[in-house]
Amino acid sequence: MSLCFSLNVSTLNSPKSHSHKAHFSSQFINQIQVNSLSHSLPSLTLNSSLPCKFSVKRINPIRASTATSVEATQFSFRNKNPKDINIAVVGSTGYIGKFVVKELINRGFNVIAVAREKSGIKGKNSKEETLNELQGANVCFSDVTKMETLEKSLNGFGVSVDVVVSCLASRTGGVKDSWKIDYEATKNSLVAGKKNGAKHFVLLSAICVQKPLLEFQRAKLKFEAELMREAEMDSGFTYSIVRPTAFFKSLGGQVELVKDGKPYVMFGDGNLCACKPISEEDLASFIADCVLSEDKINQILPIGGPGKALTPLEQGEILFRLLGKKPNFLKVPIGIMDFAIGVLDFLVKIFPSMEDAAEFGKIGRYYAAESMLVLDPDTGEYSAERTPSYGEDTLEEFFEKVLREGMAGQELGEQAIF
Repeated sequence: MSLCFSLNVSTLNSPKSHSHKAHFSSQFINQIQVNSLSHSLPSLTLNSSLPCKFSVKRINPIRASTATSVEATQFSFRNKNPKDINIAVVGSTGYIGKFVVKELINRGFNVIAVAREKSGIKGKNSKEETLNELQGANVCFSDVTKMETLEKSLNGFGVSVDVVVSCLASRTGGVKDSWKIDYEATKNSLVAGKKNGAKHFVLLSAICVQKPLLEFQRAKLKFEAELMREAEMDSGFTYSIVRPTAFFKSLGGQVELVKDGKPYVMFGDGNLCACKPISEEDLASFIADCVLSEDKINQILPIGGPGKALTPLEQGEILFRLLGKKPNFLKVPIGIMDFAIGVLDFLVKIFPSMEDAAEFGKIGRYYAAESMLVLDPDTGEYSAERTPSYGEDTLEEFFEKVLREGMAGQELGEQAIF
């Protein structure tokens, strides 16, 4: 079932009518810390097979391409004004997706935001809440895990899609969910987008796929390979693969705990890994750049935030300085995680239903020890110097904001791994 929402669509002119789109569990860290301290117009015609509603809150019409065929539009979307470019965003209600939608709207693009009927953490958001969150976009409630449903949803708008932006990511990092979302649903978005005329695909991936030890990384890499192969076989199709480093919210889980007097927990000596974290706004801006920037065509694009790479020890020091408190670190031996993973791997052989629990342990271990930086192929070492920087927002500014306002809107939810 799919529901399509849009407004001001009297200007629709379909070309199809002429000839034819992070912590080892936050609860684990909390336990360590606690224990350590005792609308529409009636003239619109949509695919009759789709039950649709409309919201009077939509403000941007979708404008169809003036070309008379998909073949005739090769690369031409980059020569159009943003207001004439239709961009389908899948994963539009996710942590990064909602900022990407906002950024694209602010740049004047026509955005089709594909969303689940129940979005947000554990599906707590209603359709009306989703419409409010995605104001300015043409919202289509659909199911990216079902190819036929997604195709009908995009066909229902009666216009071609120029670009697909995928911000899809597994909600849990579990084995089956990773392949269902990071590979299958993302591939559905590619296929459905191309069938609706898409000539460019912007993929939000992750920098950690450089060293694939986890299921979600393998799933992402498989899709990346197929996306690149698609561009090799179709000279009129291009892609941009964005591999960001750590997000601010994945590093903010301990801010309020430390503010309340608990120690800052880190693994080893706090120098096992480092990252160049990037804010959601800066990452959304970079992703939006990929829509038209020709220097980002058919490229894998690692990207981090501004400033030097920071280790967990340095992140903690920043936090204590902002609080005006003496540093109080709790150093947890990484071997504890290795032991736990060994136990879980053994139990999975007896109880297969525990495979996700074992995977979560491995995810926590990965982020505790692996840097979110570019992996230098010559040395096999992570390199801060080779990791590009983008934007202006700093982690220190983010910590200051959380200390003032809390983590509201930054919840890790089902993605609370490390």
